[in-house]
Amino acid sequence: MIQVNDISFHYAGSKTNVFSDFSLQLNDNNIYGLLGKNGTGKSTLLYLISGLLRPQKGKVLVDGMEAGKRYAEMLREIFIVSEEFRLPEVKLKSYVNLIAPFYPRFSEEILNKCLEEFELPGDIRLNSLSMGQKKKAFMSVALATNTRYLLMDEPTNGLDIPSKSQFRKVIANQMSDERIAILSTHQVHDVESLLDHIIFLDTHRLLMDKSIGEITEKYTFEYRQPQDMADVLYAEPTLQGNAVIAPRKPGTAETPVNLELLFNAVAQGKI
Repeated sequence: MIQVNDISFHYAGSKTNVFSDFSLQLNDNNIYGLLGKNGTGKSTLLYLISGLLRPQKGKVLVDGMEAGKRYAEMLREIFIVSEEFRLPEVKLKSYVNLIAPFYPRFSEEILNKCLEEFELPGDIRLNSLSMGQKKKAFMSVALATNTRYLLMDEPTNGLDIPSKSQFRKVIANQMSDERIAILSTHQVHDVESLLDHIIFLDTHRLLMDKSIGEITEKYTFEYRQPQDMADVLYAEPTLQGNAVIAPRKPGTAETPVNLELLFNAVAQGKI
């Protein structure tokens, strides 16, 4: 479990808080979508959870351990894939031999499976890869560490359309009941089919913290014509008609969540 308890945080030299008295709880067996516009604190929150940043007030706890103290017991259970990263100019095998001892459940089997699904050979030299290939190699290593907590910041940036599909498949295949994955992104359509739980941030505040089940039980997401808008809570015009959010009627089937539409509705206070 990850607990964010009444934290306040600002960067050195800035008088503006990124977070003020901010709280959040993240539970096992969930893929969380940490969603919002650029500059709303998504990356900062991941760095606070991983202990790379420390709040000026409040605490971030990972399995009861204060994240900022970066205990070895915590670090071996957490892996962060930042948006910008550098890999050493070595073969993947050398890189794996370097970091695997820090993670007691590191799995060569998972690594090889992820590389296969990403269509990458196992004997690659990291500095010979394109940016997208480097990201896929790094994510493969991250999943192979088998940590309980996997944090990914803008994981689909730099990936082409086929690679984004591969990414969704790889993440879904490597989740377990004990694992928490947090995917921070503003590209909601890349990840919306993966997510179990939605966290919306806007201007450094929590707009929504709900499971996909809670959302689909309460709302329906449809395309409607102008004459069929009586019960609509929020709508945006599209080429297919009006994209709408409406209350879900008893006995009707649930619909896929349109996260972009939902975010705009919540940000405008419509639901």
